[in-house]
Formats: sequence, C-alpha cells, structure tokens
Amino acid sequence: MPRSLNRVTLLGHLGADAENKYTASGVAVSTFHLATERRWKDQKLGEYRTETDWHRVVMWHSDHVQTYLTKGRAVLIEGRLQSRSYEDRNGVKRYVTEVVVENLILLAAGGGESTRQAQPQEAPGTPGSGQAIDDDAPF
Repeated sequence: MPRSLNRVTLLGHLGADAENKYTASGVAVSTFHLATERRWKDQKLGEYRTETDWHRVVMWHSDHVQTYLTKGRAVLIEGRLQSRSYEDRNGVKRYVTEVVVENLILLAAGGGESTRQAQPQEAPGTPGSGQAIDDDAPF
C-alpha cells in the first residue's frame, strides 16, 4: 500500500490578532490568518513583483502562546491541511481548507514591538531542567 504525506510548513506574518476561544471541555483553540509572499522578477518589465497568499490557520491547545499571536507577528508553523464543510446561518453548505498547527515557532515581533520571544519549556530530564538524567541510558 502506498504511503501518503500531509505536511505544511509556512513562514509568514499574522494578518490580525488571533481569535482565541475555549471548547466546552476547556481546550484552548486559536484561529488566525497567515500571510506568505512570493517574489519574482517579471521578465517582460524587468522589475520585481510580489504576490501574497493568505492561509487560514487553527492551533489547538494554544493557551501558552495566545498572547503572542498578534497582528504582524512573524511565525513559522508546521502542520497539516484539513478540509471540512459546514452550514452557515442561511443553511448554505460552505467548504474550508485550513492548516492545523502541530508546531509553532514565534519569531521577532512585528509592528515595531520588542523582539521578545517565547522561551521554550524544557522537558523533564533534559539538561538544565534541574532533574537528573539517567546515566544508564544505552546511548
């Protein structure tokens, strides 16, 4: 059976502050739109042109980064594409494709803010975490 791969990597800027909500069970979910640009040289005119694409992005369990997902913020995201359908308020069936985030890296803040970055949390048992590492590991 052939294997398949659904992987997306995007580097861009948030077009607006993320919309943050919580599910009934208390899980944080953030949605935002990410702008990516493609730049190329127009051979006929001899000048550079830019094209912007907008991507709808969904991040589950986002409570640790919600405050950093602000307009203009540069982020690198890795995830997968997901397509789904729903009925709008008028009963019309709508289709949407979005990127579901599996990994997010906050880059320098946009819009003239400080270049503060979120510090990654160290996993227990990693160097510098204050917990002992098992010296009997086979590697």
